[in-house]
Amino acid sequence: MSRARPVRPITAVSIAASDSGGGAGIQADLLTFAAHSVYGATVVVAGTAQNTHGVFSIESFSPRFVSRQIDAVFSDLAPAAVKIGMLWSAGTVRTVARGLRRFRAQNVVLESTGLRALRRDLLPLADLVTPNRDEAAALSGFGIRTERDVRRAARRIGELGARAVLVTGGDAPGDRVRDLLWNGRAFRTFEHRRIATGATHGSGCSLSAAVAANLARGDDLETSVSRAIRYVTRSIARGVFPGSGAGVPVRFPGSLTPRNRTGSRATSTRPPQSRTGRRRARPRDRDRGSSPSP
Repeated sequence: MSRARPVRPITAVSIAASDSGGGAGIQADLLTFAAHSVYGATVVVAGTAQNTHGVFSIESFSPRFVSRQIDAVFSDLAPAAVKIGMLWSAGTVRTVARGLRRFRAQNVVLESTGLRALRRDLLPLADLVTPNRDEAAALSGFGIRTERDVRRAARRIGELGARAVLVTGGDAPGDRVRDLLWNGRAFRTFEHRRIATGATHGSGCSLSAAVAANLARGDDLETSVSRAIRYVTRSIARGVFPGSGAGVPVRFPGSLTPRNRTGSRATSTRPPQSRTGRRRARPRDRDRGSSPSP
């Protein structure tokens, strides 16, 4: 009897928090990796109690436990790319940075937060950082009102250590969205129409995870970004509303399309009517708020 040769898949790891509602964080990243035929590993830094209305509670894991997860994943699975989401604390940022240096991590894609430790410890390790305009302003220290300001902020973030910067434009007003990529030498703009489905919760997570997956598969930076933007666009356009709050992108085509009683596919993704009497939730992690055209 012949034995099948073991298959070693392309692997990426998400270092982020768990979203109990399934729309963002680790859950969104794993779905995005799988949609790109990439095996997904995880380093979970925190757990959240959240749903489509927001985040109600956060419990962070200790830096020691985060470090043990990094050791376990990188020593065995050798991920070809790393996506880093919300890390919640300066101690976790430092722990992750030490782990990335120790294992000489490659293709590191970093979502932005307001933590000072991130700018000091993680930006120099990032192959790409993906702030929106508000986050780019916070990281660079520059106010952003115009496209010229966006370019200035992107250059500054690059000077702080990031090899490339993608400033997303979904939080800016208007019917057109401009995402700006600075690769350390030149700018490239990805301009597209805004898609107003409302199904954007976790879309920022999926964008950075899709870039990481494309890099893991061997695409260059600009190709990885371009394909990731198209992927997120389609995911938002197919979005669904699993609860009575925010909608989420569909990361697998057709996987969540509802069926009516006759067995034919329903087409409406309109959110259901909100239920009352809910506790006030904290604001969620950022969403893209829009997406580019395919």
